[in-house]
Amino acid sequence: MAGKRLARVPASKVASTKAKVTTRRKSRATCSDDSFDDDHDASDAEIRPSKKRKVSNVRNSKQKNLPSSLFEIGPIAHPDPCTPSTGRHHSITYHKPLFLCKDTGLQHRQNLLSWFDSVSTTRAMPWRKTWMPPRASSETDQVLVREQLARRAYEVWISEIMLQQTRVAVVIDYWKRWMEKWPTIHELAAADPEDVLAAWRGLGYYSRATRIHEAAKIVVQDETMRGLLPSATAELEAKVPGVGRYTAGAISAIVFGRAAPMVDGNVLRVLSRQLGIYGNIKTDKKVIDTIWAAADALVQAVSQDGETVQDAGSAVSDRPGRWGQALMELGSTICTPKPNCATCPITVSCRVYSEAKTISQTLGTGSIVDIEDACTICEPFEEDVYHDPELQALQDDIANAAKTQPSTKQAPKAKQMTLAAFSFTGTSAKRSSLKNKDNGQSVKEATKAQREEAISNYARKFPIKTAKKAVRVAQEIVCAIQRLDGSYLIQRRPEKGLLAGLWEFPSMPIPDAETCSPRQRTEMAKGFAVSMLGLTDGGVQIKHVGELGSVPWLFSHLKLTMHVHMFRMVREEGIDMEGTGAEGVRSLAGQPRRWTADVEKESMGTGMRKCWDLVKIEEEEDEEEEGV
Repeated sequence: MAGKRLARVPASKVASTKAKVTTRRKSRATCSDDSFDDDHDASDAEIRPSKKRKVSNVRNSKQKNLPSSLFEIGPIAHPDPCTPSTGRHHSITYHKPLFLCKDTGLQHRQNLLSWFDSVSTTRAMPWRKTWMPPRASSETDQVLVREQLARRAYEVWISEIMLQQTRVAVVIDYWKRWMEKWPTIHELAAADPEDVLAAWRGLGYYSRATRIHEAAKIVVQDETMRGLLPSATAELEAKVPGVGRYTAGAISAIVFGRAAPMVDGNVLRVLSRQLGIYGNIKTDKKVIDTIWAAADALVQAVSQDGETVQDAGSAVSDRPGRWGQALMELGSTICTPKPNCATCPITVSCRVYSEAKTISQTLGTGSIVDIEDACTICEPFEEDVYHDPELQALQDDIANAAKTQPSTKQAPKAKQMTLAAFSFTGTSAKRSSLKNKDNGQSVKEATKAQREEAISNYARKFPIKTAKKAVRVAQEIVCAIQRLDGSYLIQRRPEKGLLAGLWEFPSMPIPDAETCSPRQRTEMAKGFAVSMLGLTDGGVQIKHVGELGSVPWLFSHLKLTMHVHMFRMVREEGIDMEGTGAEGVRSLAGQPRRWTADVEKESMGTGMRKCWDLVKIEEEEDEEEEGV
C-alpha cells in the first residue's frame, strides 16, 4: 500500500473529511493556476510589515517644490480640464483639489459626507459606531468616558489591522469573534499567544496577530496610556508597535475626532482621480507624498466646516472620521479600479471626470503649458484616444442619429453626463445597438449609456497600472508522522517571516522541483523523516504510508505546492520520543517541535490545515478497512 497514492485529492474531498476514498491512482499530482487557493485577498496597495522608522508629521512631509497655495482654500488657477489631445500638458497647480475651491469647495465636501451618511450602514460593519465626544461634565463621567474611548479605540484598531488586504465581508465575522473573546484591550493583553494566533487563522500575515498582542501588552502596562491608545498620530506611531501612519490616522480621526488623514490604497486611487494625477500610487514617492499632503489639507478643511469641541487643546468633531471613511467607502464601492462614475456623488470635483467629459468637445484643442511650469508629478500620457478608428466611427454614428431626432424643446443643461460618447472596448457592438432604433431603447438612452461607460473607461486609466511582479513558484514535502498513540509531530515556524510563529507538520523544500518525480519525492520524504527523528534504522521503526496528495496554496509573493506524505511509527523502543525540554524534539535549526494529540486545536495556517484534511481522510479510510 505504501507509496501508491500519488494523485492530488479533489478539493471536494479535502473540504469534507467524511468523503470516502476507495481507490488510489498512480498518476502524478498536477496543479493548475486555478487550483491555488489564496491565503488572503490583496488590496490595491499592499501593506507589508514595515521596519522601524522615524515618525514625522504628515504636514511637514509635503514636497518642497509644491506651491504653498496648492493645498490651501482659495481660487482655482486652472478651472478647465486638460486633455489627452495635448498630451495632458498642465502645470503643477492643476492638481489643486476642487474640494478646496473658495467658492464651491464647501459644497463639494458636503456632497461626499452626505453620501457617506446615506450609505454608511449598508454593509453593516459592526466597528462603525456613532462618534462620542471625548469630554465629560464631571470627574465620575470622565472615568466612564475614558473607558468608553479605550474600548472604542481598541475596536477601531483591530478592525483596521484586519481589513488590510482582506475583504470587509470576511473581516466582519472575524472581528465579531475576536471581540466576543477579548472585548477589551486588557483582556487581549492577558491572552495566551496561541489563542491569539488561532483567532487570526485565515486572515493571513500572522505576524500581525503577534504584533497586536505585544502592542496590547505595551499599551496596558504603560503608565501614561494605561489601556487607552494615544489620540495623536505621532504618539500612536511612536508608542504602538505595528501602527503606521494610515492606522494612526484612522484611530485619531474616527475615535478622537482629530483632523488626521487616512490614506489607504482606495483613498490613493480616489484622490489620484480627483486631483488628476497620472502616476504610480504604489511606488512613486512623489505621487504618494503629494496625495498624502492633499489628504491632510482636505481633512483640515473638513474639520473646520462646522462646530467643534475642545479636547487637549485640539478642536475635534465627528467630521474627520466620517470624511476619511467616506473616501475609503467610495474607493471600495464606486471609485474602484473599474469605476462606476455614473453613480459617483463627487464627479463635479473630479479632474479625471472633467477630462473625460471634455474629450469629444475639444477634439484636439487645448493649451500647451510652458515647460517651466509643467507638472513634474504626472507621467507622460502616451495613449491618444483620438487615433482609434472605431471610436471615431462611433462618435459619427451618435452625431448622425442625434440629428434625426425632432427637437420639441430646449434641452436642459447637463449636470454631469455631457461627454460625446466613446468607448475603448466593445465599440462595434455599441454601434450596432445605436443603429437599431427598434430595439426598445431610444437613441438618447443609448447615447447616455455610452457616455457613462466612456467616462468610466477613461477613469480606469488613473492611476497608472503597473505590471505585477512574477510570483515565485516552489514546492515542498510535508511529513505527517504519527506515533503509536495516535499523536502527530508538529513544529513551530520561525517568529519572523512567512506564517510566523504558527505550527505545522515538519516540512522541507524540494530543490529542482520541476524535474522531481513522485518516486524521488518519496525517497526525499523518507530520508527527511528518518533524519528528523534521529533514526538509524528507519525502515524498521517507521513506515511510509504514502503520498496522500498535493495541496496548492497561493501567498502574495509565493505559489506553493505542498506534497503530503504520511508516516507511522512501527515501534518506539530505544527512541527518545519526548526529547529535551518542554517543547520536545528539536530540529537542528532550533525550531521547537512536539507531539500533539489534538491537531485541530493547534495554531496552523489555512494551507497546512488543508494538508491535515488529507491526513484525516487517510485515517477514515483505515478505520473503514479495519471495520470490514
